[in-house]
Amino acid sequence: MSEVQQFRLPDVGEGLTEAEIVSWRVKPGDTVKVNDVVVEIETAKSLVELPCPFAGSVAELLVGEGETVAVGTPIIAVATGAGASADPQPAPEVEVAPTEGAVEPGLIGGPAPGGRTSVLVGYGPRTTEAKRRPRKSGAVPAGGSAAAAQAGVQSAFSTTKEGAPEPAVADTPPAAPAVPTPGRAGRHVPHSPGAARVLAKPPVRKLAKDLGVDLGQVEASGEGGVVTRADVETHSRGTGTAESPAPVPGAREGGETRIPIKGVRKMTAQAMVSSAFSAPHVTEWTTIDVTRTMRLVSRLRNDRAFHGVKVSPLLVVARAVCLAVRRTPEVNASWDEAAQEIVLKHHVNLGVAAATPRGLVVPNVKGADSLGLRELADALAALTATAREGRTQPAEMADGTFTITNVGVFGVDAGTPILNPGETGILCVGAIGRRPWVVRNRVKPRWVTTLALSFDHRVVDGEQGSRFLADVAAILRDPATALTY
Repeated sequence: MSEVQQFRLPDVGEGLTEAEIVSWRVKPGDTVKVNDVVVEIETAKSLVELPCPFAGSVAELLVGEGETVAVGTPIIAVATGAGASADPQPAPEVEVAPTEGAVEPGLIGGPAPGGRTSVLVGYGPRTTEAKRRPRKSGAVPAGGSAAAAQAGVQSAFSTTKEGAPEPAVADTPPAAPAVPTPGRAGRHVPHSPGAARVLAKPPVRKLAKDLGVDLGQVEASGEGGVVTRADVETHSRGTGTAESPAPVPGAREGGETRIPIKGVRKMTAQAMVSSAFSAPHVTEWTTIDVTRTMRLVSRLRNDRAFHGVKVSPLLVVARAVCLAVRRTPEVNASWDEAAQEIVLKHHVNLGVAAATPRGLVVPNVKGADSLGLRELADALAALTATAREGRTQPAEMADGTFTITNVGVFGVDAGTPILNPGETGILCVGAIGRRPWVVRNRVKPRWVTTLALSFDHRVVDGEQGSRFLADVAAILRDPATALTY
């Protein structure tokens, strides 16, 4: 006789309280083994694949794609033991109330158990109740009502670096009569068997989801019948007014554009407000000649030891930060309000702010101060590539101790960066450009940049912050200086 067991949404990262069901990899009746991936979820910062802890037959999908549910909510029922392959039995739905004082995804940090501060990027103080999003067209949990059968979502999407090659994904909706299903913001999207197999890349799927467009109704112009971004936009412009008088989030209306505050943007806003008004920020600047650093970067790019890895000035900046921390460990610390202690970290988990299609993420290189230059280059390259693909895992964003943000890639000279909650220092690197510079009483064209250091004045005094910034600047002016640290 089989037993039906429920798999509850786990906490895949420190402080996670809710996540969105992006796509199911199984359907009722499928046989699963222990550790088979059954679902992909999206937290505030990353896409995570969840393995099943049971072996048996899928009895029921308890949550539909597109729904946001609290940690601890049953999401799938699996019939285990003898007779597991028999007809699945629906498992009762269980509503899990949010835990009082729980922590919700934000940009970084928030109080964690034991009185210490969490520094997981994407986590901050919980300010709202967990909520379920309205279901859209697509997969529906087995055993649902007729109304629920009209409320599923389209298949999963993931964000990748713009322009990067990626396979088109086939979407196979259930074979059912054409039925209008509720879409985003009240928009009604027809669902028909004509959309039996839609080819579209994940970013295009996300755009269609945001605009409330059924990919099955879009005429494909891409090679091999792939639906492109332009196809979705054209379809939206051509049918939006006729199909739905209700406003679509992000669409232009009445001379203004409204974008829902949710996901990464919502969590970023919460964490930045928390940081700005909890830690007294001080920012210092220095403008320096980095011509010798640029020469070093050029030599490393042609060095066989660095073949196949991206070498940029950021690599030298990262190494300079790790060396300067040795002389001013206070910038690599955290403030423990509950214990009234300053916690000096004996390792540098170096965070690098990365702008991705999903928003700002700050993964970090664990133990960056213990890595050689080539190892550090490999780690930074892997970190950045994973972030741009939207695959950064919560563990990769946890426990950062110091952050670098590079606004120079956008041509910006400098900025006043806001600390990641739980950290004491953040270094902003401005654009590196050719400028007139006085060298030995003569004006010459040199490579010049501006560094801006923000630090928590509760932990770091002005003298300590100035010394740290001067040490980083000295290494960038003359990388040979690193030999003396």
